[in-house]
Amino acid sequence: MLRPVRTLLAAAAAVLAVTATTAPAPAQPIETRAREAILIDATTGQVLLEHNADQRMPTASMSKIMTAYMVFEAIEEGGLSLDDTLPVSERAWRMGGSRMFVEVGNEVRVEDLLRGMIVQSGNDASVVLAEGLAGTEEAFAVRMTERARDLGLTGSNFTNATGWPDPDHYSTARDLARLAQRLIEDFPQQYHYYSETEFQYGIGLDGEPMAPQRNRNPLLYRDLGADGLKTGHTSEAGYGLTGSAVRDGRRLIVVINGMESARARAEEAVRLLEWGFREFDTVHLFDAGEVVETAEVWMGTPETVPLVLEDDLAITLRSAGRDDLEVFVRVDEPVPAPVPAGTPIATLVISAPDMPVREVPLVAGTDVERAGFLGRVGGALGHFVLGWL
Repeated sequence: MLRPVRTLLAAAAAVLAVTATTAPAPAQPIETRAREAILIDATTGQVLLEHNADQRMPTASMSKIMTAYMVFEAIEEGGLSLDDTLPVSERAWRMGGSRMFVEVGNEVRVEDLLRGMIVQSGNDASVVLAEGLAGTEEAFAVRMTERARDLGLTGSNFTNATGWPDPDHYSTARDLARLAQRLIEDFPQQYHYYSETEFQYGIGLDGEPMAPQRNRNPLLYRDLGADGLKTGHTSEAGYGLTGSAVRDGRRLIVVINGMESARARAEEAVRLLEWGFREFDTVHLFDAGEVVETAEVWMGTPETVPLVLEDDLAITLRSAGRDDLEVFVRVDEPVPAPVPAGTPIATLVISAPDMPVREVPLVAGTDVERAGFLGRVGGALGHFVLGWL
């Protein structure tokens, strides 16, 4: 049985009416110039745009998001601290590409290495961290891939900690978006490193401190609400970016790759984020434990059971399609007693234009005991009479 949730529709309409002072223009479709791309609402997980999002691609330095995730996790678990120091091997010192310029044989603080990897995109810093945690970069890469599988990143494989070109080192736009979302959610106390615009490390040949290196993430220098994450570039990968921005409490995550220049990368990322903020609304519908509806119970005490959600529920929908939001409860009732609290017994069905139908389980909010003999007899007679009528 499908039952419309009218109180919810009224509440959602009220929320949306408050968020819009004028009637919205129809949401316009958008295409991307990126070879691979995805744009998601991090609050709801809703995909707003995707293009070749599951295609394997070289990720260049965007791979360092996974390296950082591994380091943050080691810190969280107590196996490493920001004040620990790690030795610089000759292999790390000889790394090409972008560097923070650590010196072979030196001991470098973990926090400095993290900032060197995140802000300066230091390949040398990435290798020092990998060797410090796993002994070798190869062993660390194996751990990266295993942990990626645990996180549901099924389209990724890592052979190094830096994103150095390797045909067996790849990911997908969808995986990078998921990884960025997990890093932001799992390590809020460490995420601030991604918003730093410059970092200075080391002493030059003249004995003076080296000039600070600027963060390559172009979104940080725009009035966009951006606070991370990472760029990447190789000749095969093209110019790529995994970025995130927050506006009015909404966080969007964008991944693009295969752009022809750093300027095109910046312009495309800004264009997609602005489109996502402009054309979509995120609406909070229910709190965890809030009663959505009630269902009849067969031969139970009481005769109804509240239907609730186990988690908070928000949805992302097109601004132009909010008046067509439809929410139903699908339930086979009466539900036979007894019903333990937490038992899934119904489904909340949500639909709106230009979004996939979403189905969320509803569970019993309270225990319902089986009625006594007289109650069961009375209930059976009542249902028989009502059915006959």
